[in-house]
Amino acid sequence: MQSLDRAFALLEIMADAGGEISLSQLADSSGLPLPTIHRLIRTLVDNGYVRQLPSRRYALGPRLIGLGESASRMLGTWARPHLAHLVEELGETANLAMLDGDKVVYVAQVPSPHAMRMFTEVGRRVLPHSAGVGKALLAQLPDNEALSTVRRTGMPAATDRTITTPETFAREMARIRDTGYAIDDGEQEVGVRCLAVPVQGGPAMMAISISGPEARVSWDFVDRAAPLVQRVALSLAGDLNNRT
Repeated sequence: MQSLDRAFALLEIMADAGGEISLSQLADSSGLPLPTIHRLIRTLVDNGYVRQLPSRRYALGPRLIGLGESASRMLGTWARPHLAHLVEELGETANLAMLDGDKVVYVAQVPSPHAMRMFTEVGRRVLPHSAGVGKALLAQLPDNEALSTVRRTGMPAATDRTITTPETFAREMARIRDTGYAIDDGEQEVGVRCLAVPVQGGPAMMAISISGPEARVSWDFVDRAAPLVQRVALSLAGDLNNRT
């Protein structure tokens, strides 16, 4: 059991380091002796969960992709009743999203019953700076990590409302942490407004959102919807914790 705990700890350290790391960095971060790390890493390499690079550094391996995809599907199944409740109460499309590296990936959706509605494919990856869920996800990180992410991805303007500078984005992060929700005000798609909330206290970093045309998702709608979406986010976190 101790070896299993240590192997999982090493994988998490690698993930936190961006997916690639040296043995000496693993030793510094884990506090384990190098022979122990080398033995565990060799086992992970042999099973495809870690791969050795030509530089002799180590990276997360391909077998983790299948596990991640299966976990995402299961997460979507568990989240769908909570998203359906939002759609029933608010009438607009609800999404669940997570960070995948430096991008946002949508892992579950329940669509609005309206003919004109927001539609984002499950599995779609977008840049975080212009998406409501992206902002809600990055707001859960320390400022330096959030800003490092958008500097790595760049901040291209998807519309004329998109935030395109780290300084403005830092102020937006502060506002989100203060209010507890993020807004995409036509910043990713013209005419679409999105309200997104961090799923805090859950087993992983996630965000849920409700989105639709500006004509229906008015600022009065946002004021009315924000407390409900926050309650659903808390309920989802509790549900997921009880399942893990």
